[in-house]
Amino acid sequence: MEKLLEQIKKGTVWAFPGGVHPPQQKSLSNNTPIARLPLPEKLVLPLKQHIGASGKLIVEKSQHVLKGQPLTKPSANWSVPVHAPTSGTIIDITPMPSAHPSALPELSIIIEPDGKDTWCELSPLANPANASHDELVDVIHNAGISGMGGAGFPTYVKADIKQPIEFLIVNAVECEPYITADDTLMREHAAEIIKGIELMQQLLNPTLCIIGIEDNKPEAITAMTEAAKHNEHILIQTVPTVYPSGGEKQLIKLLTNREVPNGGIPADIGILVHNTGTLFAIQQAVYEGKPLIERVVTVTGNTIHNPGNVWALLGTEIKHLLDCQGFSPVPQQRVVMGGPMMGFTLPTVRIGVVKTTNCILAPDHKELAEPGPEKACIRCSACADACPASLLPQQLQWFAKSKEYDKLQEHNLFDCIECGACAYVCPSEIPLVQYYRVAKVEIKEQIAEKIKSDRAKERFDARKARLEQEQAERKNRHKRKPAAKSTEEQQKVADALARVKDKTSDGDNKSAVAAAIARAKAKKQGGELEPDNSEVAKERAARKEQARLYKEQKAQSNGDDEAVDDKKSAVAAAIARAKAKKAAQANEQTASDDTASESPVAADDKKAAVAAAIARAKAKKAAQANEQTATDDTTSESPAAADDKKAAVAAAIARAKAKKAAQANEQTPSDDTTSESPVAADDKKAAVAAAIARAKAKKAAQANEQTPSDETASESPVATDDKKAAVAAAIARAKAKKAAQADELAKQSENTEPQSNDESSEGSQQTAQEKKKAAVAAAIARAKAKKQQKEGNDQS
Repeated sequence: MEKLLEQIKKGTVWAFPGGVHPPQQKSLSNNTPIARLPLPEKLVLPLKQHIGASGKLIVEKSQHVLKGQPLTKPSANWSVPVHAPTSGTIIDITPMPSAHPSALPELSIIIEPDGKDTWCELSPLANPANASHDELVDVIHNAGISGMGGAGFPTYVKADIKQPIEFLIVNAVECEPYITADDTLMREHAAEIIKGIELMQQLLNPTLCIIGIEDNKPEAITAMTEAAKHNEHILIQTVPTVYPSGGEKQLIKLLTNREVPNGGIPADIGILVHNTGTLFAIQQAVYEGKPLIERVVTVTGNTIHNPGNVWALLGTEIKHLLDCQGFSPVPQQRVVMGGPMMGFTLPTVRIGVVKTTNCILAPDHKELAEPGPEKACIRCSACADACPASLLPQQLQWFAKSKEYDKLQEHNLFDCIECGACAYVCPSEIPLVQYYRVAKVEIKEQIAEKIKSDRAKERFDARKARLEQEQAERKNRHKRKPAAKSTEEQQKVADALARVKDKTSDGDNKSAVAAAIARAKAKKQGGELEPDNSEVAKERAARKEQARLYKEQKAQSNGDDEAVDDKKSAVAAAIARAKAKKAAQANEQTASDDTASESPVAADDKKAAVAAAIARAKAKKAAQANEQTATDDTTSESPAAADDKKAAVAAAIARAKAKKAAQANEQTPSDDTTSESPVAADDKKAAVAAAIARAKAKKAAQANEQTPSDETASESPVATDDKKAAVAAAIARAKAKKAAQADELAKQSENTEPQSNDESSEGSQQTAQEKKKAAVAAAIARAKAKKQQKEGNDQS
């Protein structure tokens, strides 16, 4: 660094590659001082006159404005305002042709001057040397200052840069032919330019400030040296006259021997470059409070009678400048904005001056000849030799014509500064710069479209994610945090919690109760409750616990002969008795139908036997059904009272069978007595009836014998009512025995042999009497049995 400073201070200048030496033609305009022009009829002010976003419009049509009044305000990054160049009325706000080779419409403010040129209130800084960094940056920003020698980069951005700056370079080279705006500005306003440099030194604090001036401007060099002699950190450096030594990267190479990296900016290597016109505008804004509303413009060319430099208000139409300087157009006249190397031909002279306009050139056909038809490239490499950026113009032109944009970027197309040196030396008159400009625009459009599509995709993805999130939230609305509980609801929750605690027992239920308490507390505090099956699990656990306790009680009752539930046994016995009674009534009805169907005159033995068999089958079927019903009833009861119920059912079955047998026996003698004739009873019918009675009695006896055995087998050692079962069995046996005796008497009377003819009538009478006595005895026995049965039922 010290070596470099020593070399710079010694006046060392390094060369850059390429470059050309076109005719200067500067003497046409630098011999006269800067002139003031009369106010134009109207001013056309584009809202955007610099790199970056345009400001937001703050005025409206028909509004009167003062000189220096802001017309827009910054609305985004790299945005600077536009001010009224003079006082007047806004007659329209509409798109107008822009200062661009395409002349595409740009929203513009059209002001009609009132001729008074009245300033608005200005607010200069009283003591700029003591102003803070932010104050100075705000003044520069609000004054609407942008670069006045190149593309129009917003100056406040450079003034507020955060990177350390070693060298502040002032570009006073003005290398392009015909242009003398900076030259005359340095001659007449060197002190103001030095004050602007000192303000930038105050903001950036560089190690050294270098002012580069071409050696073809001796008067400007003298003026700047005299103005900067009191500041030892400002160095005036003279550079050779080579085009394009005024290019930013080329000037840095000339003065510091440093190169800006590909795709980088000078600040990346600790260097910042400003134009002399920009520094003058900074001094005007800070010390005098004036915004950027005018600039020096060179009006020159062989068709201009009074070429020179003028103070042109921003928005002044090019026609007004030409007319004020004595313009005499020729056929097919060309008017160029800028110099002959980097300028462009205007499609109309009704375009207004902007902040980057430094020259208006109106040449004749000899001075600036029309380019001839484009010829084929002869591969002479003159363009490559002249390129100051060390590019390959020939290859770039081929790729541009074939629209191979990827290869253009690989060959560093955007490093081209569009100086025109390649086209200047091309023997085939190929407009190389025009190819490059078109390719750059198309590449920028492609990049912009890609950015636009990427942003659209991001918005689509964000919208999709938002919709999915909303759908998930709709599905999980029951999980949302509930609203805060009122005091009454909180009290209810507390009461429920207290009840749960009171009902909670020790043991296995502690975990379930603790879970319920935790849920109640969470609900009380307004927390989010997740749906669960804790209540169902709690009930299931309670049922399992009840079954376990029941099994334990059953095991204890089987081992310890505990008492059974008499009430359940009584209910089961009552159910069994009711079912048995119903079946007995059905059998009774069947038997009565069978006996009534017999003929009183002469009954057929075969029919009687069949009827008896049917009666027996029906009685047997009914008894089985009763037994099955009783068994089902007893098995459906709880295991604890099963044995007692079995005993009670068995007793009920025995009583039912005995009652059925007694009713059958009672029905049979009554039928016999009613059917007997007082003259002569049919022995055959009596025999049939006796057989039926015997079969029924036998069946009843078998049932009675089976019943005690069932009762004894079904008795449980746990707790059985032996007395009731014994009484019921005894009653049943007594009834069966009496019925059997009655049948025996009837049998004996039937087996008695007949007497002689003389004694037949007497024997028959004797037989009838004996039958009658037997029937009466049987009836008495049945009555007694029925009475005893009733007493047995009452006891049971």
